Amino acid sequence: MQGAHEAQIEEKPRRRSGTSFIIELVVIVAVAVGLAFLITNFVVQPYEIPSGSMEQTIDVGDRVFSEKVSYHFGEPKQGDIVTFKDMTNPSRVLIKRVIALGGQTVDVHDGKVFVDGVALNEPYTNGKQSEPLSSSIVYPYTVPAGSMWVMGDNRTNSSDSRAFGAVPLANVTGHAFFRYWPVDRIGALG
Repeated sequence: MQGAHEAQIEEKPRRRSGTSFIIELVVIVAVAVGLAFLITNFVVQPYEIPSGSMEQTIDVGDRVFSEKVSYHFGEPKQGDIVTFKDMTNPSRVLIKRVIALGGQTVDVHDGKVFVDGVALNEPYTNGKQSEPLSSSIVYPYTVPAGSMWVMGDNRTNSSDSRAFGAVPLANVTGHAFFRYWPVDRIGALG
């Protein structure tokens, strides 16, 4: 006996007032802006690369994401590509590869980089020679605790720890992990 006692509800389209539509739109925009602010300040930051210091790994004009979460739970590792505040101009962010960490000894000679006496295998340099850049850095150089030694992959065109010394880990802003532009080079950084 279906249908005899069932009540049918007829749905009528609700009309929104112009005021409620505007309020809803303002709330949606505010939430979107708030989420974008939270994500770029606490989770991931996009960067456009202005220099050739990381070529061929990252080219001028490439756009990359740097995540800000993992280094809250641990330090950068040797080989990571990191973003960090420039020590001479904190409003500027640099991007380089971590070569050594606190307590490790770096040496640069014969076109190679040595960490704790072992020559690094660095395919990302495309065979470019590594040479000292500054006479103020004395090799072998022991990286201070709480610091890292960073170098650009484009060893012949990179101002890096060879010029300015070790970088405090407190200056790290994130781990560059993904290129999102240009389209034909989208993918993980390594």
